[in-house]
Amino acid sequence: MSFTTLISTAALAPRLDDPAYLVIDCRFTLNDTEWGAREYRTAHIPRASYAHLDRDLSGAKSGTNGRHPLPSPDALAATFGRLGVTDGRQVVAYDQGNGMYASRLWWMLRWMGHNAAAVLDGGFAKWMAEGRPTRAGEEHRAPARFTPQPRHDMIVDAPAVAALTASPRSVLLDARAPARFRGELEPLDKIPGHIPGARNLFFEGNLDAQGTFLTPEALRERLRATIGETAAGDLVCYCGSGVTACHNLLALEHAGLKGAKLYPGSWSEWCSDATRPIATGE
Repeated sequence: MSFTTLISTAALAPRLDDPAYLVIDCRFTLNDTEWGAREYRTAHIPRASYAHLDRDLSGAKSGTNGRHPLPSPDALAATFGRLGVTDGRQVVAYDQGNGMYASRLWWMLRWMGHNAAAVLDGGFAKWMAEGRPTRAGEEHRAPARFTPQPRHDMIVDAPAVAALTASPRSVLLDARAPARFRGELEPLDKIPGHIPGARNLFFEGNLDAQGTFLTPEALRERLRATIGETAAGDLVCYCGSGVTACHNLLALEHAGLKGAKLYPGSWSEWCSDATRPIATGE
């Protein structure tokens, strides 16, 4: 059995010593980019290795390709191999709680053709609240050979997004907080606002009061309230830099709505070009 969207703490706990399971800690904060690595060294799920959003899960920035551009497939294959990812191994990604960084790794694995990937529902916060075991220091799995099989149909670039804004079939979903979507504040990027025609689906709404994902049925109800009867294959998800958009992609997949795409550059790339239109308000 493989887990392809979420895995519970109860399901992971008895599998920690199973060599077929690979746990990767993705804790991170934007305002202190070394916080996650420090927290990992202090305490982490036993046998977990650490992946850093900037160093491991992002490529080189040019100033116009967004704050967290995707690495090349070859660079990502090297990272995955170093972390021990290989065929037949179940990957479990976790972060501090809500899954916003773990879902980035989940999506990247699927983008590279590795379907046996899941996010730990509730993350490290739930693991600790349940009194489950931890370790300190650093752990590394033996390197493995990872062969990338990139799925180019899972991403769209800025020109494609520009064309989609004129399409009545396609829907752009913005995962940022409503105030950022409306352009009332912008703490991270150069210009406030959103891509014209986009709809707001704040990623935190995918979670319940306990910080775990809503049921597939509740997620479908929430998603349909925003996208209507739009087919999942006509959805493009974005956010500030291509991270929390993956949370919405995970929610869609868990709800059984498969085929949505990611605009990796997201708002941080879009607003770097003054010729691209922007919108504010609802």
